[in-house]
Amino acid sequence: MTAQNTVIALRDVRFSYDSGATWVLDGVDLTIRRGERICLVGPNGSGKSTLSRVIAGLVAPDSGYVDLLGNVVFDDSGAHASAYRAARRGIGAVFQRPEDQIVTTVTEDDIAFGPENLAVDHDGIGRRIAASLEAVDMADSRRSDPTRMSGGQQQRVAIAGMLAMDSTVLVLDEPTAMLDPQGRAEVMRVLDALQAKGTTIVMVTHHRDELAHADRVVRLEHGRAADVSDDRGVACAGDAMHAAGVAGVGGGRVLHMDARADAEGVRVRDVAADHAKTRSIADDPIIEVRDVAYRYPDTETAVFRHLDLTVRTGEVVALMGRNGAGKSTLARMLCALARPQSGGIVVDGIAVARMRDDGPSRMLSRKERERLRRVVGYVMQHPERQLFAETVAEDIAYGPRNQGLDAEEVSRRVDRAMRLLHIGHLADRSPFDLSGGQQRLVAIAGVVACHPKVLVMDEPTAGLDELAVSRVHGLIRALKERGVTVLVISHSREEAQSLADRIVTMESLEGRDADGSSAAADGAGQGGSARVRSAHDGDMGRDENRGGTREGTGSAPSASRGWVQRLDPRVKMLATLVLMFSAFAIGSFWQLLLAAALAVAIGCASRIGVRRLFRSVHMFLLLFVLCGLLNVFFVRSGNVLVNLGPVPITDDGVRIAVLYACRFAVVIVIGAMFLASTTPTAMTDAFESVLKPCSRFGVHTQEIALVMSLALRFLPTLGDEARAIADAQSARGGSIETGSFIRRIRAMAAIVVPVFAGTIRHADNLSLALDARCYEEGVDRTHWRVMRIRGRDIVACVVIMAYLAALAALPYIGR
Repeated sequence: MTAQNTVIALRDVRFSYDSGATWVLDGVDLTIRRGERICLVGPNGSGKSTLSRVIAGLVAPDSGYVDLLGNVVFDDSGAHASAYRAARRGIGAVFQRPEDQIVTTVTEDDIAFGPENLAVDHDGIGRRIAASLEAVDMADSRRSDPTRMSGGQQQRVAIAGMLAMDSTVLVLDEPTAMLDPQGRAEVMRVLDALQAKGTTIVMVTHHRDELAHADRVVRLEHGRAADVSDDRGVACAGDAMHAAGVAGVGGGRVLHMDARADAEGVRVRDVAADHAKTRSIADDPIIEVRDVAYRYPDTETAVFRHLDLTVRTGEVVALMGRNGAGKSTLARMLCALARPQSGGIVVDGIAVARMRDDGPSRMLSRKERERLRRVVGYVMQHPERQLFAETVAEDIAYGPRNQGLDAEEVSRRVDRAMRLLHIGHLADRSPFDLSGGQQRLVAIAGVVACHPKVLVMDEPTAGLDELAVSRVHGLIRALKERGVTVLVISHSREEAQSLADRIVTMESLEGRDADGSSAAADGAGQGGSARVRSAHDGDMGRDENRGGTREGTGSAPSASRGWVQRLDPRVKMLATLVLMFSAFAIGSFWQLLLAAALAVAIGCASRIGVRRLFRSVHMFLLLFVLCGLLNVFFVRSGNVLVNLGPVPITDDGVRIAVLYACRFAVVIVIGAMFLASTTPTAMTDAFESVLKPCSRFGVHTQEIALVMSLALRFLPTLGDEARAIADAQSARGGSIETGSFIRRIRAMAAIVVPVFAGTIRHADNLSLALDARCYEEGVDRTHWRVMRIRGRDIVACVVIMAYLAALAALPYIGR
């Protein structure tokens, strides 16, 4: 092997997270050649992710020798920061959870972030955006919001972001762990094309079939690495995976949910699994879903319509389908954590949703919810969102305690659940200090300890090694023998066939192959979940209409977007602040009428729907309006209309209260319209531009703008996690939805710790993402978005000035 062909060289690399008490990597030697594809395999906790980060130049080892792309970044003298910075310019890293490395809410802006950090010129950034998106087949989504895409699309955006940096080495940490087979195939096709062009690829994987694409398989165990196949191919791939403790793929009764279900409804096929039945299944149904329809909030696109499903008592069902098809949504509806727009759902005689044509069914009563929580157990897709106690044992005990069991029975259930999943040695550990695989097992144990009659498991084996997978499979078989009804959401048909009783396939009536399978589910390209998921969570048209796009770069025609969206974001930001502050000068009915007229005009010009606008502000609007109305109790001037005890209500008090309430409403609505018509990226670009003069006085305007951008990007994510944790508490009978006021407050307080842990996790991953994208504090960056003042911006400024003049003149008219 010649030195010219070597791109990565590691010798005797050691790494520890606890100052040498234990070694995650313990003497790793590895050489990677140019254009090779290496698969890193091994059991959970073997050091694969840590090694991938060392290879990507994102962490430095404690000792050893590391050469990345000809840069000696670490040797006996320690880490060399300048060499690390140089190496990272040619190495791209894609994380297991791509949402943690997406830094903006517009795809092309996210792709541009790396080249901006490399100070690539504007035209060069444009060429790189176009080429990288074309390479991953995402050119049509350049102005969509990547945070609202399916997992497969997000992975492709993450890969495109690395390609735009002209990376010669691509390091991927389990990029397909949470993807359906079609999404996995899409990612593998992209990697095949990249390797054909000479890109070196290093990938951590738990999937056996992905080894067929590798030149070499490297197994990690106990902190050491060993080649288990060579450059002549991967004929020993199966043995390698088994030796490494890597799980195979696998799905029983499968509900294959095609995300393209349309107004004509869906087609359901029952397919019996091909394994022998060991137990009889009762004829009476325990789950009945009838004519259910659901769509995500703020969208008109249905996830599914006319969905029918019957599950018999004691049956094991595997739900399958593409990412974004609605599997998790259906699971949440069965647990009363989401409500359909129409249709009926009955679980063990409990009407979770009732058939209605005029809107969603009523909420369950407290007693009905308490009963449902005893019947249905729910293991979520992301286990870290289901853990919130101080120790593993306490977390597992949470559900049984909420069932009112005595301490002795709670202890028995906790011990039994830990034995079933072989996690007794973790009893006194904090669930937040565990590996992802261990967290998943703890989350499952916490639900099993509740002894549910129906167990819903959302991808329970995703990201687990072979040993952990076998434990989960053994648990499902044990529950099956006890007569528990189990629904397993899985992306593996082999797993379904080995565990479940029947396979149920739900397909769109359109786009079906000749053999009856769904073209959307089995085909390539951007069909099915990837495209519809984006449409569900915020359709592409709406994302484009949020503004911040640059004309002349392939955007939709300007006429398709509202006039306000096309304004320079600096003009919008300053105009919004002026309008919001000027609202507090309103002191008469005519001034209020003028402000309301302007707000309506802005709404029409921005094409923001009234319903969408109200949903985004109704809580703040209600709060501030109530604050305004409180003035009725504190104004003493004017004629007394009525006395409420010792408090007189005067006509001046009523007038001022209404005026204040309306002023607050104008402020909130104008601010909401600005947020709805401007992307976070455009806001931060404008903020940085406005603050730029302050940089002469030592103010780090670029860093302040980046922090603002990341806050706008991740605050909704943290909000989603808080809601997920609240749902997890509710699913285990927590008092957050059924307890007294005091108990609900305590339950809400318990959310703080896991949300804080999630914030730290996101912050750590984000720090790595910024390093991977070559961001450096204080270094001059180029900018993809070029802000220019145009004619429409001047018109907007004139309109605002005319409004301010009229607002100031109105009090004097008629005097």
